[in-house]
Amino acid sequence: MIFDPKVILDHLPEIASGALTTLWIWIVGMLLGAALGFLVATGRRYGGRLLDLPLGLAVEVLRGTPFLIQIFLVYYGGPYVGLSLDPIPCGLIGLTIYAAAYCSEIFRAGFAAVPHGHVEAAECLGLSRFQIVRRILLPEMALIVLPPFVNLAVILLKESAVLSIITVPELTATVSAIGSQQYAFLEAIFVLAVIYWVIVEAAAWTGRMAETRLNKLRFAAP
Repeated sequence: MIFDPKVILDHLPEIASGALTTLWIWIVGMLLGAALGFLVATGRRYGGRLLDLPLGLAVEVLRGTPFLIQIFLVYYGGPYVGLSLDPIPCGLIGLTIYAAAYCSEIFRAGFAAVPHGHVEAAECLGLSRFQIVRRILLPEMALIVLPPFVNLAVILLKESAVLSIITVPELTATVSAIGSQQYAFLEAIFVLAVIYWVIVEAAAWTGRMAETRLNKLRFAAP
């Protein structure tokens, strides 16, 4: 077998399209998952047992089952309950819910890491719960949750390859199809590894830059 880079060069437009699909599904899924996870964490913290128990159970189920199984349930099980989705919306919804479960735990740990005395001081000043979250908890926990959040983003990027199973035309599905059609399996695996590595390194670099900026803002003189 001879490694033939021409196979990859001849299909660069298709590969670029698959990479863009992976990127936008990953970024949108991560952002929506973070927003939903924050709402879940806030609900569990301030909603009492009435919200904490069902939300906690849902988070444990989502964290305790493989993403592949969850996607299968949404895509193939959805029609049984009247939910028929195309591959891309299904993949985005699945990725969002999966990310939300882990983001909620990251935010919950961030809430717990903020000194309780700061919250008590805000309550003594008469701040509402919304104001406490926005002006006390969020700024103080931002630096705490950023490293695990970036780590989760990297994991979610790699998990997005699972969406190829339900025919989402993302990077893995596109490159695998090219490899199968051209009998260029080694080339396909190589280009997949390189592209995912580049995206992961870019995400990690962005996270480090954001952490440095937050550190500067945190310790800047008033």
